[in-house]
Amino acid sequence: MVSSSRTTWSYTLQLVLSLLSIALTHGAPNPNPNPRANAMSIHDRRTAVPKGYTPVSIADFNSMIQMRISLTMGNRTGLEDALNKASDPEGEGYGRWLSREDVQYYAAPSRDALYSVRTWLASNNITPESTTVSGDWITFNVSVGTAGSMLNATYNVYEHTASGKQSVRTLEYSVPEEVREHIRAIHPTTSFYHSAGARIISLSGHHKSSTPQAAVNNKASSASTSSSTSSSSSSSSAALPTSTASFSKCNDTVTPACLQTLYGLPTGVIKTSNSTIGVSAFAGQDANKADLASFLKLFRPDLSSDTFATQLLDNATNSQTLSDSGIEADLDIQYTVGLANGIPTTFVDVGDDTHDGDDGGFLDIVNDLLAETNPPLVLTTSYGVAGDESGLSRELTFAMCDAFMKLTARGVTILYATGDGGVASSPGEDCDDEPFLAAWPTCPYATLVGATTNIPEKGADLSAGGFSNYFTPPSWQQPAVASYLAAIGDDLYQGRFNRSGRGFPDVSAQGDKIQIVQGGAVTPVAGTSASSPIFAAVVALLNDELLGKGKPPMGFMNPWIYAHMEAFNDITDGSNPGCGTTGFPALEGWDPVTGVGSPNYQAMRKALGLS
Repeated sequence: MVSSSRTTWSYTLQLVLSLLSIALTHGAPNPNPNPRANAMSIHDRRTAVPKGYTPVSIADFNSMIQMRISLTMGNRTGLEDALNKASDPEGEGYGRWLSREDVQYYAAPSRDALYSVRTWLASNNITPESTTVSGDWITFNVSVGTAGSMLNATYNVYEHTASGKQSVRTLEYSVPEEVREHIRAIHPTTSFYHSAGARIISLSGHHKSSTPQAAVNNKASSASTSSSTSSSSSSSSAALPTSTASFSKCNDTVTPACLQTLYGLPTGVIKTSNSTIGVSAFAGQDANKADLASFLKLFRPDLSSDTFATQLLDNATNSQTLSDSGIEADLDIQYTVGLANGIPTTFVDVGDDTHDGDDGGFLDIVNDLLAETNPPLVLTTSYGVAGDESGLSRELTFAMCDAFMKLTARGVTILYATGDGGVASSPGEDCDDEPFLAAWPTCPYATLVGATTNIPEKGADLSAGGFSNYFTPPSWQQPAVASYLAAIGDDLYQGRFNRSGRGFPDVSAQGDKIQIVQGGAVTPVAGTSASSPIFAAVVALLNDELLGKGKPPMGFMNPWIYAHMEAFNDITDGSNPGCGTTGFPALEGWDPVTGVGSPNYQAMRKALGLS
């Protein structure tokens, strides 16, 4: 108690002294330097400092920050309507995805928006730069003092207790009434998100090894065995064998052959295809081509000559030194290339020099793909923000979701692993006797992938699932969620989750005892980060067949998923414990452990009219 009181008194004293110093040096700061901006409207507010952060001091008025503003789309309703028509499996416009120019047309801010916002910024001596092809994101450098004045905001320095990282944020900000309707989000303001160095986590809990791994034929370091890092129940690594005889029992070791049999996947090599896969990477994860070659030689010798292309963003460097191989990156590449039978795969590596602030590179990669004429038709991501969805402000989250909407309108399927903490979202979260934590993202334009284990399949304990606190169930999901809520009744975990939230995951796939080659040796891993690339390969195979018959690719597939739940293996066993509970139970139909279930390839082909 004494320590807490001293900390509070110290901060209060420092705040008072800082304000006095500012007043003496600059005079009383004018919160409204723009005479047109007398009528200010609160744009976003937090009622309290987020859990895990503590205030340190008032921010230095003279320090500079890079500010970003998301402008409202000129015709968001038009884009949403076009996407709804293209993704409605029962509609006449199904599969009519938009071109890059179409999306830019809908997304570009109106002339009124550009004029109003730029006039407001000019009154504060600010000239912004556009950072996207649609012009809906602008950026500029500004002093904390000017930012606080133009936004009626008090900026403080906050420290993330666990990492010691500090960031400049405010709990509330306002904008002039005349620009409010034109602004989607402003950053940095109310988003509290682990700053550089801790902003991105691998959802599987595995990180790039910091110690050299043994070369081929030598025993490599073992995968993590801690349950908090979602390691496989089979915890040791083995030197690369010369045959797959020791991997024949799929309840002990999951390999591409196991998944092909379990899900009825095609096995023939595809010589040419218009189907494509993008595999995203963050957090310094490097995908090693030698590891992929060893993996294919052992588990897919018919694909032994396959490799992947590399696309580097934000000063990324995909090192091919064997000791730099990343367990997450190797996993993602090996189970896309290893299951996609020759479909072109690109490793999209996002470096640390990100330009999207708290979006941590996740917006950079979407904006970069939006600028391409032919982006990959499937994008799988096995990474997420640290903690849960509340780390990003509601407004910034909605702006990010709009970016997802634009990319899916192009006919791209966006897949995200949900996380490995059950109802706690991430491993190690302290939420006993508290509300469950919703994973990030829960944006309805992303297809969220949970995990299963064993054969017959059951929901994996680690599979993050639940209900969003930001998004409501879209129309295509409402019946499935309502059915589940009716099945569990009103009393189960009453008050600990949002019964009006968008449910997740949407689908699932195997996420335990997955065999990869990392650092030259076989290593078992686990997590929804395995499930997402596996499901991505399934979608890519379907796209190959669809395109081969002159049909459009799957694109935004969530409405199709819920319209054809019969095309999935319904998982009715298992749960996802966390927050001091046994978690949600897997039940018939959709559930927040496994979604609608795991892929049944032949049933999916039938539902798509391919058989």
